[in-house]
Amino acid sequence: MGRNSVKSLLVATFSAILLCFGTAVQANDGNGHGEAAKFDAGKAILHHIADSHEWHFFSLGKTHVTIPLPVIIYSPQRGLSIFSSSRFHHGETIHEGYKLEHDHIVPVDASGHVDASVKAYDFSMTKNVVQMLLAVITLVLIMTSVAKKYTVNGANKAPSGLQNAVEPVITFVRDEVAKPNLGHKYKKYLPYLLTIFFFILINNLFGLLPGAANVTGNIAFTMLLGLVSFIVILFSTNGHFWGHIFWPPGVPFLVKLILIPVELLGVFIKPAALIIRLFANMTAGHIVILSFVSLIFIFGQMSSVAGWGFSPVSIAFSVFIYVIELLVAFIQAFIFTNLTAVFIGQAMEGDHHEDAAGHKDPVVI
Repeated sequence: MGRNSVKSLLVATFSAILLCFGTAVQANDGNGHGEAAKFDAGKAILHHIADSHEWHFFSLGKTHVTIPLPVIIYSPQRGLSIFSSSRFHHGETIHEGYKLEHDHIVPVDASGHVDASVKAYDFSMTKNVVQMLLAVITLVLIMTSVAKKYTVNGANKAPSGLQNAVEPVITFVRDEVAKPNLGHKYKKYLPYLLTIFFFILINNLFGLLPGAANVTGNIAFTMLLGLVSFIVILFSTNGHFWGHIFWPPGVPFLVKLILIPVELLGVFIKPAALIIRLFANMTAGHIVILSFVSLIFIFGQMSSVAGWGFSPVSIAFSVFIYVIELLVAFIQAFIFTNLTAVFIGQAMEGDHHEDAAGHKDPVVI
């Protein structure tokens, strides 16, 4: 029964993806006569993984099935403007002196050209922002539900339901990530490590749903996560850590001159590695899946027989990569959390040495 449910889910998922891609192949010419438009795989893929001011599901001819999102623009010259993104009519209409160009809102003059004299700050609720808020709500609901069960039933009663699914993950992060890297201070950092693990995991899983946003494939999102981890790492440092960076012990003076800038640069490379690793892996998976789906329409432009003939092969590879991406969603959440714990542990390495020195076994005479 479980296997059939998974198969049904995968079939439904890729049917939706094919529907979204399939409508992009058909277009109308200037005379209104339907004709096959050339399918631009690169443009279609980038459109699906990019942020947007509307939640687009699919198109049927000129009918677009979307959920418009609120646009919030502040300009020192024009003041505050709040309206629905549907006012742009998918970039075809100017509204309140603004227009949509390549999913970016720009101020324009009376003739419709970009007005460089007007400064505009975009605080709109884009697809990534809305999905990120949904992920936060989901995370809060899950954790409060689990906490409520512990409050009602106590820690001695066997977990059940959602609690049974979440508790092993919490235990895993505590025993395999926090304790080995942070020692006796693991309780201080465990709430943060659990938060980033579940937050990244939920966003990774949401990004695999048809029509959803690829939030963790957005460099701004991963950059903010990396910046928060960077701040936590810096506040965890001590004199021993900075002493090893600015005056590495046990090496000749001339070697110190080489090591000091390298060690100092490493302080910034660590969060950069967190940022790029998560962004690159989550973006690559989506691009691979969409590339396999795009091959159907690329072959279809050559010949309808080739398009239909290659469809089973393309769908099979897409389903395989999709299943791999489910695993990658967990792996990337774990890697980001584990590396954060490793970097925090390295930042307070001197404390570990002091603890080890202060807890020696007594000498029996």
